[in-house]
Amino acid sequence: MAAADLTISQFGVLEALLHKGPLCQRDIAAKILKSTGNITLVIDNLEKRGLVRRERINEDRRYLTIQLTDQGLELIHEVFARVEAAIVAEMKVLTNDEQGALGTLCKKLGLREGRG
Repeated sequence: MAAADLTISQFGVLEALLHKGPLCQRDIAAKILKSTGNITLVIDNLEKRGLVRRERINEDRRYLTIQLTDQGLELIHEVFARVEAAIVAEMKVLTNDEQGALGTLCKKLGLREGRG
């Protein structure tokens, strides 16, 4: 992330958009466990870099979705691949059964209260 000049929060926003598609700021904040006030600044900075854009998708002018730009999509694919490789390398200390159990537990935590 540091090589791409991304903070952890910025990476979290880009990764959420990569895997979930366009989201409103409130949903992004909930996914990466940040306040809606904090997420506004994170998205502002990503938008300044041309990595995301805000779009109105219906008649309600207050409702905006955040979407990856082509540049943002390219960057998150590159960075996510490196982060994923680092995680896989770290997980090699666990057996396949332990990795499966960890995955099940993480999924259970992530899906509670509609967070999935």
